[in-house]
Amino acid sequence: MIARITGILAYKSVTHVIIDTQGIGYRVFVPLTTYYELPEAGQAVTLEIYTSVRDDAINLFGFQRSHERDLFQLMLSVAGIGPKLALNILSGISAGDLIGAVSEGNLHRLVGIPGVGRKTAERMIFELKEKMVQLGAGDAGRREGIGLSADERIREDALSALVNLGYKSRIAQDVLDRILRESTGKLTLDEILKGSLKILST
Repeated sequence: MIARITGILAYKSVTHVIIDTQGIGYRVFVPLTTYYELPEAGQAVTLEIYTSVRDDAINLFGFQRSHERDLFQLMLSVAGIGPKLALNILSGISAGDLIGAVSEGNLHRLVGIPGVGRKTAERMIFELKEKMVQLGAGDAGRREGIGLSADERIREDALSALVNLGYKSRIAQDVLDRILRESTGKLTLDEILKGSLKILST
């Protein structure tokens, strides 16, 4: 499965691009948010890829950042949302705004996205709200990691890892606080994660 493509941007449009990699041209469908950040044709480009495999086709969907690809994949888990609609949603709203709208249950914001009706918006909130809250917590941790001390960065990395494993942010933070409070010396990220998982599994 293709997860990333780096090559020369041979062609671009608002719906798809063609990336030339060692003489092979890959057609990649992109949202408008990615299209706006593309370089001019003939320049090097790297896109994070989601590969959709069906009985009649293999399609590639490209994004500037891995969290946008992950968000796209998450939307595909919602009944009634296929690749075309998921791509359309990311064309009509930024990844951060989408996470915020679903996390807050902002139905009005979601139905304002072209192609998203009330029922689809309600399903997104019902099925993805908790996951979006976790995604938002992980993104916040990464942003706050800038300018932090080494110990603080390790804690934020550990929190992000636990949230990505499916643990609620508040619970993960409490466990991390307990481990760091009881520690008598410096702990590595690996040691913190092992200790956290031991507590969370009991």
